[in-house]
Amino acid sequence: MSGALRVLVVDDQQLLRRGLVMLFGTVEGVDVVAQAAHGAEALAVLRAEEVDVVLADAKMPVMDGSELVRQCARAHPGLPVRVLTTFDEPDVVQGAVAAGAAGFLLKDTSIETLAEAVRAVAEGGLVIDPRVARLAFASSRDEEDESAVLAVLTPTEREVAAMVAEGLTNQEIAARMVLAEGTVKNHVSSLLRKLQASDRTVLALTLYKALHSGHDGNGP
Repeated sequence: MSGALRVLVVDDQQLLRRGLVMLFGTVEGVDVVAQAAHGAEALAVLRAEEVDVVLADAKMPVMDGSELVRQCARAHPGLPVRVLTTFDEPDVVQGAVAAGAAGFLLKDTSIETLAEAVRAVAEGGLVIDPRVARLAFASSRDEEDESAVLAVLTPTEREVAAMVAEGLTNQEIAARMVLAEGTVKNHVSSLLRKLQASDRTVLALTLYKALHSGHDGNGP
């Protein structure tokens, strides 16, 4: 119990907040320690409460999910903020990507997937619903640059890139590639530099886009 992940749930709809609290109550190792109705209230909570992961709605009054991500990056660096969104919010998703959210899931996600995602982002991973990733790139006009993204990478960097795009942590990548974690960290730093990504979230989404740009779009 003492090792449970401490989660802050942020949503302007009280019914949804209570629903999430009840659902997380059935999950071992995850404890909702606080709630907030919008981003500004969440920041006030964070000043008083120790939290491991923030789970925030994308659209809220006063301060939305994207702005909360930005403010948390400034005031609480290293605290992962994962955003819940819906199918009809590509602009919101893109804003959260730019702000550096620790992942995106749709609101129809099961509590099991939600709990796994909370655990993953708490360990430095990135969880992106593929449907959300498509939303994030819906208005991109840089199609011709997608193949160039991978062209600048070495074979090892491409391997690491594929796993970063999956949302794996450095530790998980190191185990899979049988490399020292420090070596993987160096490769990730190189990817950030070469692809001019501001953080790991932007990097993962850039790589996801590049790695899937060759598909014809008829698949799932």
